[in-house]
Amino acid sequence: MGTISLRKAGKQYGAVEIIKDLDLEIADGEFVVIVGPSGCGKSTLLRMIAGLEQTTSGQILIDGRDVTLASPVERKLAMVFQSYALYPHMTVRQNMGFGLKLAKLSTGTIKAKVDAAADTLKLTPLLDRYPKELSGGQRQRVAIGRAIVREPVGFLFDEPLSNLDAALRVDMRLEIAKLHRTLGATMIYVTHDQVEAMTLADRIVVLKDGRVMQQGTPHELYEKPANLFVAQFIGSPKMNVLPCKRNGDGLLDLSGEGIMELSLTGNAAPLQIGARPEHLSLVAPESGHCRGTVEANEYLGGTTSVFVRNPKLGLINVSAPADSAFRIGETVGIQIDSSRSSLFDHSGAAIARTSVF
Repeated sequence: MGTISLRKAGKQYGAVEIIKDLDLEIADGEFVVIVGPSGCGKSTLLRMIAGLEQTTSGQILIDGRDVTLASPVERKLAMVFQSYALYPHMTVRQNMGFGLKLAKLSTGTIKAKVDAAADTLKLTPLLDRYPKELSGGQRQRVAIGRAIVREPVGFLFDEPLSNLDAALRVDMRLEIAKLHRTLGATMIYVTHDQVEAMTLADRIVVLKDGRVMQQGTPHELYEKPANLFVAQFIGSPKMNVLPCKRNGDGLLDLSGEGIMELSLTGNAAPLQIGARPEHLSLVAPESGHCRGTVEANEYLGGTTSVFVRNPKLGLINVSAPADSAFRIGETVGIQIDSSRSSLFDHSGAAIARTSVF
């Protein structure tokens, strides 16, 4: 088993609250990614779960047992840090088995566990090498292997890919996803990179200022953000946010630049509409919901990002076909897919809609 529960968990440094009455339930075998901007408290939260930070208030339970005051060893969790923290004078085999040696396991048991973990991580040919002879990705796999041999209740990853280059990060994401499928273990993964969150998670928890802004599957957070913060944090490139208001006919007025037909619940008063670049299309200037002047093109291989400036709506990013050829300064119309757009009120909370025309 590997269930982890946080109940009104809080962390303070003096008068400063870092984590604020946080409730979180993580199921056995679930892969949960905690994501948020720098300073939101995600690494502090992970260290609280690990027992490396004292919890100021609330409870932390592992498999139903209160471990709020328990030491890291008693919690039986394995943590993989951003830095590999390998002993340079030890081989890969010695690094992976060092914790088991400290626990006074027999030489045969240590060898069996290290060999099994090395086979899972494709490290067998590297067991006699030293860390200086390994690539960054290989070192991170050794660090993960050192955690696996302990057979922990769950794994805690603290931005483990931050030190790797872009290509290695992609490779290691695939390795970690495969490892989760193979082990079926509970994993909590902290990152500021929303691409890692989207590609790895069973469930994403978005933090801001020590509070949960929203949690759900990657698809739920991308398609139905609960608030403006989540809408703009999840997704790359980020969502366009345009000012708007509800007019007397129940239609949506884009600051006098165009009209959209949307049916809203109750007396909702939207102040902003959110539309992702791929949910916009470029049309003739006299068509669409609004128009503007092309300010820049970014060719991305599969698509081209076209940046269109509207004097009242601001800079709008439209994802266009790769072979699009819009001239700088050209006037274009923008069509918004109303069925895929989001609306937000004055507080930034999402507004429910009954139907879309």
